[in-house]
Parts: sequence; structure tokens; C-alpha cells
Amino acid sequence: MAGRYELIVFDWDGTLLDSANAIVSAIQAAAADIGHVPPSDERARHVIGLGLYDALRYALPQLEDDRHAEMAERYRHHYLSRDHELPLFAGAAELVRDLDAEGYLLAVATGKSRKGLDRALAASGLGSYFRATRCADECHSKPHPQMLEELMEELGVSPRLTLMIGDTTHDLQMAYNAGVPALAVAYGAHERDMLEELSPLYCASSTAELRDWLRQNG
Repeated sequence: MAGRYELIVFDWDGTLLDSANAIVSAIQAAAADIGHVPPSDERARHVIGLGLYDALRYALPQLEDDRHAEMAERYRHHYLSRDHELPLFAGAAELVRDLDAEGYLLAVATGKSRKGLDRALAASGLGSYFRATRCADECHSKPHPQMLEELMEELGVSPRLTLMIGDTTHDLQMAYNAGVPALAVAYGAHERDMLEELSPLYCASSTAELRDWLRQNG
């Protein structure tokens, strides 16, 4: 049965799905398509977890406002051409199934669109394990706390009984803004030192290490 926490909220890209490199490549290819110099790997990687338009504004700050839709369309083209090939991290599916069996409420808070998340949940086979989900085209983008606040309200769980798990500083800042404890994973988009600056409860190097922490502390 669930212990210290009742609700565990996962980020998706870079936390459960090994998609960071594909996102970076899609952003860079989209920039090239519209005639702009692609952002560096570091700059493109930093935006993972944000809503699409917020991400593109940061990745390509020189882009004219009236070309954001064009950039977004090219990004979707490149990302969707290969998203069906992207794997879950080793052990991620088993982790989700085990936590559900142990009685935790599970949810997702993601920078993906609703259409994108629904597609990903169906492809992964994990959709039935999540009691509620929130996406960036339904709420303010991370690090605004709206996603977490709505999930907690829908599932009737207080902040102190909720745990956020994510691979970016945007996830950790969202948790802080919502008054929710947070775990970081260092195998996704953002580097360990960036994550540790925000003082998560723990920073896991793998899903196995994440599972061990949850067994001992969850």
C-alpha cells in the first residue's frame, strides 16, 4: 500500500520516455527548415518540458512572432516522424505498474500537447495506470503550478501527500511553486548539477535507483 505519499505525478519526456535527443533534433531541424541557424544542443535541451510555444521562443529568441506557427509546424513534422520509435527508459513501465499495484494514485504533468500525450500513452500501453493527466495546451506551461494544482484538486490529495518526479528544472520549479515535494532524475534533459541546485529530495541516476528510493521513502 502507498505510504508517505498518496499521489505521484510524473513528467513524461525525459522521465518515462527516452525522447530528449529526438526533441533536440526536431527543434534544430525545424529551425533549419525555416532558414534560421539552429540552436545549440544545450539551448534546445534546456526547453524540454515547456509548452511548445514557450520552448520555441527560448530556443530561437530571434524568431519573428509571426513565424512561431511555422516553426511549430516544422517541429511537429520532424518529431512525429519518429516518436513511434522512441522507447520508454529501461524499467519505466515496470515502475509505473508496480506503483499502481501498491496503491499509489499516478498522474502525468507534461509539456506535451493533449494530442501528443494521448498518442504517447496509447503507444506505451501505460494510459490505464494514470488517474489524471495535464498538458501544456490545457494549462499554463511549467514552471507555473497550475498543472499540479489541478491534478491535486481532481484527485483530492494535498500538496504534502503529493510527489512530483521530473528530469528538468522546470519540473522542480513547478513543484516548488505548488508546495509539492519533488524528486529529480538525472538521466533526462537537464544536467545533475542544474537539478541539484533546486534541492530535490533526491536525484536518481536511473529508474532502478528511483525505484529503490521510492521503496525506502515513498
